[in-house]
Amino acid sequence: MHPSSRLAKLFGVHRPLVVGLVALALSAAAAAPGASARPAAACRARTYEVRAGDTLFSIAQRFHTTVQAIARANRLDPNGILRIGVRLKIPGAGCRDVAGAEPAKAPARAAATRVAAASLTRALRVQHLPLAGTSALVVDLTTGETVYSLNATTPRAPASTEKLPVELAALETLGPAFRTRTEVLTEGAVAGGVLRGTLVLKGYGDPLLGSAGLRALARGVRKHGITSVTGGIAGDESFFDSARTAAGWKPSFYKDESPPLSALVANRAVVDGSVWSEPALAAAALFRRALERAGVHVAGPVRARAARSAARLLVRRRSPPLSVLLGLMGTWSDNFVAETVLKQLGAQVYEEGSSQAGARVVWSVLAREGVPLGGDAFYDGSGLSQLDRMTATTLVGVLAAAAHDSRLGRSLLGSLSVVGETGTLRHRLAGVPGHALVRAKSGTTDECSALAGYVGSRYAFAVLSNGAPVDVWAAHTAQDRFVTQLLRASD
Repeated sequence: MHPSSRLAKLFGVHRPLVVGLVALALSAAAAAPGASARPAAACRARTYEVRAGDTLFSIAQRFHTTVQAIARANRLDPNGILRIGVRLKIPGAGCRDVAGAEPAKAPARAAATRVAAASLTRALRVQHLPLAGTSALVVDLTTGETVYSLNATTPRAPASTEKLPVELAALETLGPAFRTRTEVLTEGAVAGGVLRGTLVLKGYGDPLLGSAGLRALARGVRKHGITSVTGGIAGDESFFDSARTAAGWKPSFYKDESPPLSALVANRAVVDGSVWSEPALAAAALFRRALERAGVHVAGPVRARAARSAARLLVRRRSPPLSVLLGLMGTWSDNFVAETVLKQLGAQVYEEGSSQAGARVVWSVLAREGVPLGGDAFYDGSGLSQLDRMTATTLVGVLAAAAHDSRLGRSLLGSLSVVGETGTLRHRLAGVPGHALVRAKSGTTDECSALAGYVGSRYAFAVLSNGAPVDVWAAHTAQDRFVTQLLRASD
């Protein structure tokens, strides 16, 4: 079945949206008529696969054991988030029917949902934060029910929550283990340790290339017996386009929020304390220093240009895996990494390393997943563009689609900040019980304050507030109160 047809009822709208993990939970509850009469031997199974909405508490109740016992048996944090699809060891033999829907508890769960819905609007009512400028959506991943909706289909400036659809597209298109590379090429002949020609440093979009990487490449050149270069160093950034920013960026964002964009950037284009406007030239200059330290004398100029067609590969260095890059994007909201990943998508899919091509990939992935896209506009990967627009429905759809796929879900979940613990959200809600159950992505610009993520394995949520400018303190207060209500309802 195509994922977009699994749950048309999600959010209460008749448009396709992928939240297959809800379908899996419902299909388990709607098993064959004889399922509830399984023999006791099946009930005494010592393992259990985590489904949407499960918590350690609910699993412990089902199997007549304790949270601490399950946590110890599986080396889990008792307050941590369970990953959908993980198979847990269950200590003890007694249990309830795992396939049962626990009808006696259904009214309590429904009541909890109603309480959450009634309190969430009050949570968002904060002075200097008009509700008309706020969008919010909460979906119960267990049932597919829209727990709460406020202006959910209104397009808003998303700030850094824009990174979430980029992450999903990158994980699906490239995979968490994807690595790009940086290469050293030779133009000319080598004789007696002398390269009579040019060394070319060619980048393929590694945003984390730094001094250590350049030193390793320089040592590789020396190991090939080259001790002297007569024709200088060239920096090749041709794998991406030459745009240094994305459409809709404020002039102040250039260099302050991100170094100049390029397929070849080393040390974030910083040379002697200054950010260079020509990152490939900066990388070539830094590489020349690394070569000299490695015992390779370089004569001739340093310049930026594409490698000649006859250039030969000498040394190659791989980038960190995509999962590491997404961790920086999600946990620390790294704008430069996000823009590089977006261009990488365009380069890999369309052989066009541009923000526009990358945005087409993101759009096509979300459409294929059935995520609603009404009014959305993607102009960059970081959310810095004033032209970006996204709805709460889209953000929650992205989160739900990731949660459906255990491989994608684990990677995306692992990239998010743990509220009160890590990243951009390390100082938020630290004193609230259960705060570590919330994994989320924050977003802040002058015009937007946003928060989107998961509360345990039960809720996916998004809150976006726009203003001219937005009151960030008021928005954070509303978001924190909103999430606190969800935590209480998920007990």
